[in-house]
Amino acid sequence: MAHELPPLPYAYNALEPHLDEQTMRIHHDKHHAAYVNNLNAALEKHPELQGKGLDDLLKDLGRVPEDIRTAVRNNGGQHYNHSMYWQVMAPNAGGAPSGPIADAIRAAFGSFEAFKDQFSKAAVGRFGSGWGWLVKDGGKLAIEATSNEGCPLMEGKVPLLVVDVWEHAYYLKYQNRRADYVGAWWNLVNWAEVNRRFK
Repeated sequence: MAHELPPLPYAYNALEPHLDEQTMRIHHDKHHAAYVNNLNAALEKHPELQGKGLDDLLKDLGRVPEDIRTAVRNNGGQHYNHSMYWQVMAPNAGGAPSGPIADAIRAAFGSFEAFKDQFSKAAVGRFGSGWGWLVKDGGKLAIEATSNEGCPLMEGKVPLLVVDVWEHAYYLKYQNRRADYVGAWWNLVNWAEVNRRFK
């Protein structure tokens, strides 16, 4: 069963003015699609892996044959990260969280504002390409930033929220102003989806 590019859960222009339609089209239809195609190409060499879900592949990379492990890590990681990134954003979203994730954030970071500040610093401060994350690590919430295709699943953690800080995610609109992009991204956070993942 080949891996597939998931459709965006909203229209290409639905996240404007924070993320522009052209960026969304290129990001989803070109960048994300290429990772899915490259992952499928790598897995063709090992038909026994083609029935495995993406989560299973990434959680157990050590069992992926060495000749395709890097390709699966790179392209599978990017496929997972992008799929999650589209889902944790929504039009008319943002603001402060409610429900269980709000309580967990307050318990772990003191306040939503403190969490938002720490998360933004981690994402903006990630050197080069990568991702900013909120994860559940052994029952505790933690903020981290991964480089390139890095995905917390590969380290046994549960990803709850992610922002893409590769330049292709924001460069057409924000150029080199990553902090402005991350600041605008908070207006798109789909807390209902984050709560779903937290449960």
